[in-house]
Amino acid sequence: MSSSVPAVTDLSSVYTLNIDAQSERYARLKASFEKSYGAKAEFIARAPGRVNIIGEHIDYCGFPVFPMAIAPDTLIAARANGTDRVRIANVDSAKYPSREFSASGDVFDIDSSVHEWSNYFKCGYRGIFDHIGRKDGKGFDVLLDGAVPAGGGLSSSAAFVCATELAVQRVNGLDLTQSQLASIAAHAECYVGVNSGGMDQTASIMGQQGSALFIEFHPKLRATPVKFPETNPPLAFIIANTLVVSDKHVTAPVCYNLRVVETRVGALILAKHLGIADRPACKNVDPLTFKIVMDEYFAGQDAGSAKDEVQTWIDRLSTMIEESKKAFGAHPEGYTREQMAAAIGMTSTELSAKVHEQKFPVRAERFQILNRALHAFSETLRVVRFRQICEHPSGDVAKALGDLMNQSQDSCRDVFECSCPELDELCTIARKAGSFGSRLTGAGWGGCSVHMVPADKVEDIKKALAEQYYAKKHPGLSEKQLSDALFATAPGRGACYLEL
Repeated sequence: MSSSVPAVTDLSSVYTLNIDAQSERYARLKASFEKSYGAKAEFIARAPGRVNIIGEHIDYCGFPVFPMAIAPDTLIAARANGTDRVRIANVDSAKYPSREFSASGDVFDIDSSVHEWSNYFKCGYRGIFDHIGRKDGKGFDVLLDGAVPAGGGLSSSAAFVCATELAVQRVNGLDLTQSQLASIAAHAECYVGVNSGGMDQTASIMGQQGSALFIEFHPKLRATPVKFPETNPPLAFIIANTLVVSDKHVTAPVCYNLRVVETRVGALILAKHLGIADRPACKNVDPLTFKIVMDEYFAGQDAGSAKDEVQTWIDRLSTMIEESKKAFGAHPEGYTREQMAAAIGMTSTELSAKVHEQKFPVRAERFQILNRALHAFSETLRVVRFRQICEHPSGDVAKALGDLMNQSQDSCRDVFECSCPELDELCTIARKAGSFGSRLTGAGWGGCSVHMVPADKVEDIKKALAEQYYAKKHPGLSEKQLSDALFATAPGRGACYLEL
């Protein structure tokens, strides 16, 4: 059963690396809060970013993913102010100017057409109150410090929304569970026009120190901690930011939201192809996902089977890959809107409404349904096998896990088309320097890459990346800028409160 968000009093229970630097950061935040508002903060809400080890662009298809929380995080220092006003400020005030709202009024108004930093705060605030069915929030003061790079693929927006949720519920005397908060945060990003699948928010809220999470979304949210296998030398992880910013809000119509729509339409066509579109499980659900289609197609078929859970996953996904080729193979060049609508038995207008295009607009002449389906099912297969190796290691596990990560990158680049030359270059450099597996992480089209490496080669691989990528493409980076873009990490703790 999901529990409440934990509260801590000691930073050593939150961070494993650079604790002194974190202590200084928290001290600066508390001092800045008192200077800004004339009173001390009552608590600090913390929500981390995440790195997805494997399983890209499949959470919104209903399939499991394999992320871990990381040390870079969003901190929100807060205190109730006894008024109806919500005042928010950022330590980087030059870039993110202060804002003030009514706790029961305009804080609920979000214009998704405007790219405004406070909209993400409003998402978390409104998400909580929409969930409890009220609009009578208490006023409070906020100072935010975000250390997750924006547009880097490490879920800065999710960390912001999740930290906001923690602050809002604490000030208003609520105590929602971790799973409730994760679900609310995932839905809340739709207020800024992002069709989130839920992985980022679940990893941020429910992350566990020392473990990745195998996160399942259907039929219900479930996060299972999975430890990486012991190897000699141990496994370590490096994150390398391309410094190519891909903002989901700005690029959504041709990148992120387009991929969501392509998979949603793919699920509708596949259900029709399999003859199950009129079953209640497929007909009476919104949205219909590939996972729901797969589950319904195999409903009752494995009754009494001696196959274990992993083998069931493998068999089902393998079948779906072949059925996808049959269902979409006649359109290898992609579908027009009219062809998609005809395949489902709708008009183009009806299809647009079905996938909520008014809320999540997309732009494309051809929709690449075949490739998106092939990636979704094959990537899920890699996630399942990755977990299987972690829990039942045998042979050269580092190579086996690394091969799956490399295959994932190939699929993201060639089939799902969400990589970019800079991501490909970072992966190539890291592999040549000794990485077992290297791939993009996050939405792609820029942002970050993740590399699973031998612990004794961390510095060598970082050096290769620094010299062969950053020194050539970004020669003006300061030492701090480089350390923010290129760093080693480990599975970290999820969201928590720091008591002051």
